[in-house]
Amino acid sequence: MNKKTITDIDVKGKKVLVRVDFNVPLSSKDPNDHITVTDDTRIQAALPTINYLLEHGASLILCSHLGRPSTAADKQYAMDPVAARLGELLGKPVKKVDQVVGPEVTAAAAALQPGDVLVLENTRFDPGEKKNDLGLAAELAALADVYVNDAFGSAHRAHSSTEGVARAIHAKGGPAVAGFLMGKELAALGTAVSNPPHPYVAIMGGAKISDKIQLIENLLKTADKVLIGGGMANTFLKAQGHEIGKSLVEAEALPEAKRLLATAVNRLVLPVDVIVADEFLADAKGDIVPVYAIPADKMALDIGPATIERFGHELQGARLVVWNGPMGVFEFDNFAQGTNAMAELLAELTELGAEVVIGGGDSAAAVKKAGLTDKMSHVSTGGGASLELLEGKELPGIAALDDK
Repeated sequence: MNKKTITDIDVKGKKVLVRVDFNVPLSSKDPNDHITVTDDTRIQAALPTINYLLEHGASLILCSHLGRPSTAADKQYAMDPVAARLGELLGKPVKKVDQVVGPEVTAAAAALQPGDVLVLENTRFDPGEKKNDLGLAAELAALADVYVNDAFGSAHRAHSSTEGVARAIHAKGGPAVAGFLMGKELAALGTAVSNPPHPYVAIMGGAKISDKIQLIENLLKTADKVLIGGGMANTFLKAQGHEIGKSLVEAEALPEAKRLLATAVNRLVLPVDVIVADEFLADAKGDIVPVYAIPADKMALDIGPATIERFGHELQGARLVVWNGPMGVFEFDNFAQGTNAMAELLAELTELGAEVVIGGGDSAAAVKKAGLTDKMSHVSTGGGASLELLEGKELPGIAALDDK
């Protein structure tokens, strides 16, 4: 994953097509409303790449998807509020066109001068985007001399704006390289995949084991310990023979859970106690019980204090920690103690010099909710992409970029 970045090429006087991840929350889904961006974190994350390219004499054409539009008629997903917010952050005018490709786009791109910024319409307004249509990719490539992918969150998708366009730029002799955000992701997650320092501890949570069987399998090849929490722990506990009451269990995944437990011997570390409740409700009362004494009429919604202590012991001295998935129903404050405690433990480990990588998605949301994002070594911007990378899969949007 040693890919070229924008510092490896000359962009002076060049038109640069940048695939960014501007899939941001909006204030309304009614196209008749005045829609604004309610959280500009992803726009801010792209600024180092954007500013570097502008400072080095490039003109920029930015493209991104936004939401899940069915057709181009879903104007509530138009890029106008994103372009407006970007202009505010850059302190300069940002032009936006109402198509992804076409004569208007070609003319706007051709007119760009060094320092100018143009935002294309939502890439998913074009039906060819998700099909990785070669014609769309070629039209996008025709707008620019250089392609930069800074959208790690979409790198696991082979779409026209993430994979096809890189090949189309190569076909016309141009470079396709990573932006700074993509480079950071590859450095942090690449270490975990290819050359992890030891002791290396992985923490896995979330609801389903079936989503993460391949990931756990891959982690058991490289990590010294894999700590399991969240809903997926119930399936492992059931596989061990525990009665788990009304807790979420994936019956069809039990054979895989048993196999993984047998393969891992003592390297899979499961909860020793859990917090149970009668119902899946935010204000439900929680009780702490050992995993061997979960009442038949209750469900596990968080890990307990003895488990937090045990996990803390397993994390002592770790040089690398990767965390993917919450320890409980962290959206409910009554059942967020396990997730918050892990976030605090990892913030302390980072301070002690450990490399702590948070794998995007719910884990990133949990760390943000705990106010500890800045205390981690790296918080990934791509949930699905980070999962697939840690599973050992090749991501098409990365594979298409130039090697160093």
